[in-house]
Amino acid sequence: MTERLYYGDSFLYEFEAKVADVRESGGRTAVVLDRTAFYPTSGGQTFDKGTLKSGDAEASVEEVAECEDGTILHFVSAALPLGARVQGSIDVLRRRDHMQQHSGQHVLSAAFVRLFNLPTVSFHMGEESCTVDLQAKSLSPKQVEQAERLANEVVTEDRRVEIRYMAPEEARGLGVRKIPELEREQLRLIDIREFDLTACGGTHVRSTGQVGAILLRKTENVKQGVRVEFVCGGRAVSTARHDYSALTAAAGALSTHIWELPQQILKSQEEAKAAARAQQKLLEEVAELHAFRLLASAPVENGRKKIVRVINDRELGFVRLVAQKIAGGSEPAIALLAATSGPPTLVFAQSPGLPSDMGAEMKKAMASLGGRGGGSKDFAQGGAPDAARVEALLQEVARGL
Repeated sequence: MTERLYYGDSFLYEFEAKVADVRESGGRTAVVLDRTAFYPTSGGQTFDKGTLKSGDAEASVEEVAECEDGTILHFVSAALPLGARVQGSIDVLRRRDHMQQHSGQHVLSAAFVRLFNLPTVSFHMGEESCTVDLQAKSLSPKQVEQAERLANEVVTEDRRVEIRYMAPEEARGLGVRKIPELEREQLRLIDIREFDLTACGGTHVRSTGQVGAILLRKTENVKQGVRVEFVCGGRAVSTARHDYSALTAAAGALSTHIWELPQQILKSQEEAKAAARAQQKLLEEVAELHAFRLLASAPVENGRKKIVRVINDRELGFVRLVAQKIAGGSEPAIALLAATSGPPTLVFAQSPGLPSDMGAEMKKAMASLGGRGGGSKDFAQGGAPDAARVEALLQEVARGL
């Protein structure tokens, strides 16, 4: 069994070990060491990276994983000899970032319990942000702010973070926040002085001040409760800088201050809606005029007018409106129209009460063209894959009505 050096010292970045096994797993080369400071993905925390050196040979540690039997696999860029003595080096910046995120999560989870009695169901550390899922039906913005404030107060107080070992029975008597379901003789506990005590196998800071700022970014409802996204330390700084740059650019585009962006966006949305309504009204007026002209020039046949037209310079929305205006006019009429600005589309419409079936006619037309379409008795639409055949098909349908 590999000795886990990170259990005792999260700040151990260099160590010596022996290659106890070399194996292939999932098409990749992995080595097993007799002792390691590399943390494997576990408990929501992602793995360490770094290098292993043996003489002139060097391999990058690209991933670290733990097998069900407790074996720790170091997936490497190149195989190392079995039995070789190696010098391991941890990616310091990555490890420090992970310590900040994981310790920050303990502080944040404890804050939600202390303030609102909302336990953490799960924790996930991503490359850019982290999340905790809380056992809650909802979470208000005010609660988020209160938890964030308390968590940062604990960070500012620079409370001691210690590693303790004790039996599960003893731990329960001390009110440990979370004890793993798997029974163990000894539990590894992370003790944030006079604030939180919980079982955890991850890497952690020595004092809460090393966590840096804790920034809660957003919340969303998920199957098991409420998910809270957060970042700590260096990530909080880089995220805040990225957010500020994006807000500044947006504010500049709208010629306003970043604090006034919400009001300006709402104003712009209302203006856009008003402009869209005005444009739609104008489009309907133009479509009505177009329909009137088409009706005025069409003769009456069998008690109704029949409009057959390919409209080349207008989009489908306009052609639909024209068809609706023709069918909804004071005179009984049939409209067999096509829009070719964009994907060719047929639109059939008739005045209510006329005997033809536009949906059935459209299905027959689409069968002829190899397209798809359909509709109701009085209105139908279909896509035509071959624009060159559209006009001839409209004339063919017209002759049958």
